[in-house]
Amino acid sequence: MPEYAIGLDLGGTNLRAAAISRDGKMLDHVAGSSRLSGGSDALVNDMAAAIETLRDRQGRDGLSGIGVAVPGFILLQEGIVKNSNNIPGLEDYPLRDNLEQRLGAKVIIENDANAAALGEKWMGAGRDVDDLILLTLGTGVGGGIICQGKLLHGTLGMAGEFGHITVVPNGNPCGCGNHGCLEKHASATAITAMAKLMGLGDNVTSEEVYNMAMKGNPRAHEIFVSMGRYLGIALATIINAFNFPLYLLGGGVLGAWNLFAPPMIDEIKQRSFTFRATNTRVEKAGLGSQSGLYGAAFLPWNKTDN
Repeated sequence: MPEYAIGLDLGGTNLRAAAISRDGKMLDHVAGSSRLSGGSDALVNDMAAAIETLRDRQGRDGLSGIGVAVPGFILLQEGIVKNSNNIPGLEDYPLRDNLEQRLGAKVIIENDANAAALGEKWMGAGRDVDDLILLTLGTGVGGGIICQGKLLHGTLGMAGEFGHITVVPNGNPCGCGNHGCLEKHASATAITAMAKLMGLGDNVTSEEVYNMAMKGNPRAHEIFVSMGRYLGIALATIINAFNFPLYLLGGGVLGAWNLFAPPMIDEIKQRSFTFRATNTRVEKAGLGSQSGLYGAAFLPWNKTDN
């Protein structure tokens, strides 16, 4: 029986889980929608059911552990989700204990962007470095820090919340209580909000805005230029602070790289001497939407490897 772990990645839209072997091969996976309207109990039931499905298919004997990646601040010792702006049903919720009770097995909870950074270090674009930072561009903007090969959590597990760096003083209000956060100006949610303000449609998706831009719509194109500039401001600040060799961008908005990356790089060059003077790399994440799945699955091994 090959050794494997189960990783689950819960997003604001999708719930995905996978069984992944110790050498990084995805053995099996399941996917569905996140039933946010049903509250915390419905979410836990769906999460546990996905994990149970994989465990039944792959067998219990080879299972090394279960890792779960969720948005929000995570109190790691307590296994409680705090300040989950994009999944309100998990706010102040003892997710780990409820999942363990439902599954009858130990569960490791981690912030989704942290898990994605870990996945990129394990099997993605960060395999050749020990120090990297990942920004995830999705419903919000998350961040994960790998320092000397390990996740950097901070005092309470809240390090790497780069989505809440201020890029526009007195800018758009954010659910965290601040104004002008990066995620209010460079996420999928920000793209659709800007599109509405610019008269491109009340219910357009970020992908539809991208398609408009690619067809020559100047207002749609300007949204991605603006997004790139704000990302550049944030990344320049991060590069100046950390001096790491690699900064990765992942998440669903990455499909618009060709539109936002040029203004982003221009902004970084302008604002970061470190970037201009070194071989610092800013690149796409290598695992795409599967970074969080791989990182969540690696959590049980990460605990034993450290």
